[in-house]
Amino acid sequence: MKTNTDNRKMIVCYGEVLWDIFPTKTKPGGAPMNVAYHLRKLGIDSHMISRVGADEWGDKIADLLDGWQIPAHYCTPDAKHETGLVHATAVTPTEMAYTIEYPAAWDFIEWNEEMAAKVAQADAFVYGSLVTRDETSRDTLLRLLEKAKFNVFDINLRPPFYDKEVLEQLMEKCNLLKMNENEVELLGKWYLGEGDQEEACVRYLQDKFDIDEVIVTKGGEGASYYTRDKSYSYQAYRVIVKDTVGSGDSFLAAFLSKKLNGASATKAMEYAIAVGAFVASSEGACPAYSTEDLNQFILQKETELNQTIISN
Repeated sequence: MKTNTDNRKMIVCYGEVLWDIFPTKTKPGGAPMNVAYHLRKLGIDSHMISRVGADEWGDKIADLLDGWQIPAHYCTPDAKHETGLVHATAVTPTEMAYTIEYPAAWDFIEWNEEMAAKVAQADAFVYGSLVTRDETSRDTLLRLLEKAKFNVFDINLRPPFYDKEVLEQLMEKCNLLKMNENEVELLGKWYLGEGDQEEACVRYLQDKFDIDEVIVTKGGEGASYYTRDKSYSYQAYRVIVKDTVGSGDSFLAAFLSKKLNGASATKAMEYAIAVGAFVASSEGACPAYSTEDLNQFILQKETELNQTIISN
């Protein structure tokens, strides 16, 4: 696969960039931007295609991307629409409800040839379903999928902003599909009439949409990885969870960082499990960390696991 000039793999992420407004804090968000952040942390040349408002929130995202060393060239300002916001309100002491404002600038990502050339050059192209809620960004995405060489669909369903027909279009174009266990249950009910048959659902999707690889994340229960003819299960690290937001995005970034650099699927999945646990044990979807911090965390968890095995 073609790489960029400094031999780092290059991945383009497409979709929403926004701010999560919590009762006591405000955090940058959007699954594609979270993935881009962790890719950059893990040594990948990541790029973000999106749209922000010509407003203070948009300026802050541009500054954020600059600080993260993620080029903001394709995260363009929109004079008509405001930067995306998500309002979080407490339903119970442990449960939040989210209102995703519509429309937002990222609903109106417009096609251009320079953007398409960047996607064609990339080693992988990462996208989700939320960005398809408006036809402008949806049509741009469908055109970009024709240019990309390796399409990674992190399905990331956010009701009510998804449509079965559009999801099928996106699955038809993907090489790697990532879902969580709740999304597997929903798709299982759609296609099989039952939602508790993970492998049956995955195999159906692979056959129907010609998908080579599928990842199913399961939080504290770990994750599964499917090729066309085999499946593998991986246990989660045991950690004290501070914040689950963004852990799935970091998982995907970690998997791709290893896969594109030639690691086996098992090594890539083990690394993804570790990075996802590390982020879940931190606060925020994009916590500040170094590779040394991450490696120390992995070493500590491996030591704990070995001690458990010996004591048993």
